[in-house]
Amino acid sequence: MKGKGAIMKVFIAEHLEYVRERLVNIVSEIKGIEIIGQAQKSIEATNSILKLKPDLVILDLQMPEGDAIDVIRKITKGRLAPIVIVLTDYPFLQYQRICTDVGADFFFDKSIEVEKITQVLKKLIYNSPYW
Repeated sequence: MKGKGAIMKVFIAEHLEYVRERLVNIVSEIKGIEIIGQAQKSIEATNSILKLKPDLVILDLQMPEGDAIDVIRKITKGRLAPIVIVLTDYPFLQYQRICTDVGADFFFDKSIEVEKITQVLKKLIYNSPYW
């Protein structure tokens, strides 16, 4: 049960290990967050997200064995869909539209907008009655 002071559970899916590690380090520094899983491939991400039921998912747009669009379609079915942040090296408007159309909440360019992830997470945690 979520309530004031609860921990936000986060899952990170990124195909590049050094980027994934950087995201883990950045996100782990935010009070009130627990990283409950990580994945490198889209199938692994989908299965883990459906099993672990995180509150928020950070997804790389391009991953082996699929992409974020496939993952988003599968994980946003149902009432308890996680908040989805898509990170990409391909910040083109057409990708952003597709991602948001299938259920992504945020879409950021990983080369210049990584700091926006911490801004979003802090805003969600500190301004929400759920965390």
